[in-house]
Amino acid sequence: MQPLRAASADPGFVPGLTGATDEPRDAVRDDVPDEASDEATELVGADASDASEGETEDEAGAAPADGPVFEAADRRGRIVADAEGVRLSYDDEACEFRWDELAAVESEKGRFGKRFTVTVHTPDRRWYPIDLLAPDRGRIAAWETELDAVLDAYFDDEAP
Repeated sequence: MQPLRAASADPGFVPGLTGATDEPRDAVRDDVPDEASDEATELVGADASDASEGETEDEAGAAPADGPVFEAADRRGRIVADAEGVRLSYDDEACEFRWDELAAVESEKGRFGKRFTVTVHTPDRRWYPIDLLAPDRGRIAAWETELDAVLDAYFDDEAP
């Protein structure tokens, strides 16, 4: 009897999703030479050690950036806007935008409650909203003021 080859049994057989082969998965893994994996391990190890050394040098010698910085966070989400751009993170997901990649940044406070929403728009008509819960309503007003100061300092809304 031949094994079941259906998408419900193995997502590898969905056309276009991944390349499905008739070979068993272990046979495909055995085709990769050990030399290539050893070289990759050496390169990754070298990059990791270089990166860790560079971080300590940057942290010690880096001067704080001049200009306003906006940072707001709750238990799940975080937004940081500074001279480099805007960084959004929510749980394990994160995205980063430079100022020249942005078409608009808008903020909105909830009508009731303590919700603060920041939406980042890109020129290709995509938007990335993030909702934060403020500790109190007064904090939302402070966040809006800080975000406006950062946008005034770094965001150029003039068309080139």
